[in-house]
Amino acid sequence: PGHVQLLPPQNVALLSKDFAMILTWAPGEGSPPDVNYTVNYESQDRPEKWMKVPHCKNIPRTSCNLTCALSNFYVEVRARVKAVWGPFRSPWVKSQFKDYYSGVELAPPELNLNVKENFIHVSASFPLPTCVENLTWKYDFYLWEEGSEDKKVYDGHFRKDTVTINTTALRGNYCFSARALYESIDLKHSEFSQPVCVMLNHKG
Repeated sequence: PGHVQLLPPQNVALLSKDFAMILTWAPGEGSPPDVNYTVNYESQDRPEKWMKVPHCKNIPRTSCNLTCALSNFYVEVRARVKAVWGPFRSPWVKSQFKDYYSGVELAPPELNLNVKENFIHVSASFPLPTCVENLTWKYDFYLWEEGSEDKKVYDGHFRKDTVTINTTALRGNYCFSARALYESIDLKHSEFSQPVCVMLNHKG
């Protein structure tokens, strides 16, 4: 009596979403409602050396954003998590290996349009964790007249680039949409952002 067996977290997985590397898990069976979790990670260039993740120690939630804790984005890592409840600890459960460089999943950028008399300046902002801002993110964007299937493509612009479009010849409602792209082992794209439409050279 009085012996508590704290079962380990389940469904432990390392995944990438919206430019971030995140460890997720589910509570072990029969876990108390106020159980906490602690996460470590191991990098393949330093096997068997488990690194602490200070912002994921004794946390109540069932995920941990590891992106900015990683020491190297080009090496495979895996993470592990254990349940903590009062004096009790569950066994650790490890995730699979994954590396940020080839495993990162992108989110669509947000388009910023600055409309001047005969020009539009187009740029994109990315929801990036600060630690990966210096990687070579790029974006493509499409421009088309609303209702038309004919899209003009502006591709491969660096994240901080602003593209200037001469709108003198454009009349009507024009729409823009962008996607993030990243060249690692292969070329990756995000989904396209929601279109933003502007009325150009509208007399009336």
